Amino acid sequence: MRQPFIALAIAAILSLSTQAHAGPQWASATPERQGVSVEGLAALDAAVRAGTYQKITSVLIARHGQLVHETYFDEGGAEARRNTRSATKTVTAMLVGAAIAEGDIPSAQAPVLPFIAAYGPFDNPDPRKAAITVEDLLTMSSLLECDDENQFSRGNEERMYLIENWVNFAFSLPIRGFPAWIPKPADQPYGRAFSYCTAGSTTLGAVVQSATGESLPDFARRALFDPLGIEKPEWQISPTGLAQGGGGLGLRSRDLLALGQILLNRGEWQGRQVLPEAWAEAMTRPHARAGDHGDYGYLIWLPTYTVAGKAHSAWAMAGTGGNKVVIVPDMDAVVVVTTENYGVRNPHGLADALIADHALAALTAD
Repeated sequence: MRQPFIALAIAAILSLSTQAHAGPQWASATPERQGVSVEGLAALDAAVRAGTYQKITSVLIARHGQLVHETYFDEGGAEARRNTRSATKTVTAMLVGAAIAEGDIPSAQAPVLPFIAAYGPFDNPDPRKAAITVEDLLTMSSLLECDDENQFSRGNEERMYLIENWVNFAFSLPIRGFPAWIPKPADQPYGRAFSYCTAGSTTLGAVVQSATGESLPDFARRALFDPLGIEKPEWQISPTGLAQGGGGLGLRSRDLLALGQILLNRGEWQGRQVLPEAWAEAMTRPHARAGDHGDYGYLIWLPTYTVAGKAHSAWAMAGTGGNKVVIVPDMDAVVVVTTENYGVRNPHGLADALIADHALAALTAD
């Protein structure tokens, strides 16, 4: 009579083990096998624990599609859903691509207004608003007067949160002016005038929702999260019930690593084409110049990291506090850094130093 009990106990243990590793299924590999320095990874963890980079909560590294490093520095561990702030914007760009692939949005050149008419009427009517396209919002270059980096901007993100209807807030903004000291879009690289605008990304979430006829969380689950094994995402919801496409999405660190890997793989995840290859390529091409921050794709940054004197072009999902998912194509690597460095001086600089001086430095051997 003991054998059935033992079998049940073993089954229960296996079940718990599976639950502990729920989510995106990563094949693991020893660092040495993937050309990664064990000593370098140990130095990374030691530097984080010493407080060199303030409050880092996790660092994960995948190389050649395999997980080679995963360390958690907080009590939440692997199952914690971490608020990665504006890294959400890149997820929204992926969902736009999925909606285009399904034929719900004609293309990135589709005008935005027809999809958000239900959120109107809008203040400051102007015929130029009718010309604002999905791509304009994807590249932070619409003509709406919206600048999160300028506290005086009418479209500053903090002002949006004071309003109930966030989409109405966005398209009620006046058209941006270009005084003599600010080049007009036609005179800027790529023919666009970049201005970081969370309200625009929020509006894109509403566009996807309107176009697909599904709530943004439901569409995200069906089109992107389920294929990757991403479970129980924690969305922030506006006062009118719209999921926030501009920030605040809570995901596990392994979820973030999978989102980076799907871009590195040009939309493919473990043999399945989840996003169109052409869309993944379009997302990671430069479409606007983000001032001193370099080039910008479709809601994704395009930085360069210097390691041992060599420049490496990268793509980066990024959020307040220095939360980052960095994809480095020429190293075939994805690095996730999650933090709680809110209110810390230069949090992005801290995260970038950790990535360049430790994570990528450990990957230079191959």
